[in-house]
Amino acid sequence: MILKNSIIKCFIVVGVATVTFFIHLLVNNTINQSVETNQLIYSYCINVLLACSAILLLFLLKKKLKDQLGFVFLGASMLKFVFFFLLLYPEYNSDGNLTRLEFFTFFIPYVVCLITEGIILSKFLNDLDNFSSL
Repeated sequence: MILKNSIIKCFIVVGVATVTFFIHLLVNNTINQSVETNQLIYSYCINVLLACSAILLLFLLKKKLKDQLGFVFLGASMLKFVFFFLLLYPEYNSDGNLTRLEFFTFFIPYVVCLITEGIILSKFLNDLDNFSSL
């Protein structure tokens, strides 16, 4: 049941990120200053993978760390920034200049996944509180 529920939540994250990706790609092509599509795909894939990992982790730890799940969520969010600095930042800053477009290539998928993940997890925590109070 936990695995099925977390997979459904991950599909929601994937769906929202996919719609946002196509809008992001369309806007980049409209302003004629697009970053490479591969960089955009890579950024969205990393953020979706990390968001789904955090959702799965929180669903698995819901009984052991019920009162600390918010801190686990914050730790997962911080881990996303660590992955950004390890995986994406060196490529974006290779010329010594991080442009606004390169920043948004990371930041938009990060924020979209974070907001979607936050909404999913807040509903999950509310349901968990309501269930335990019965």
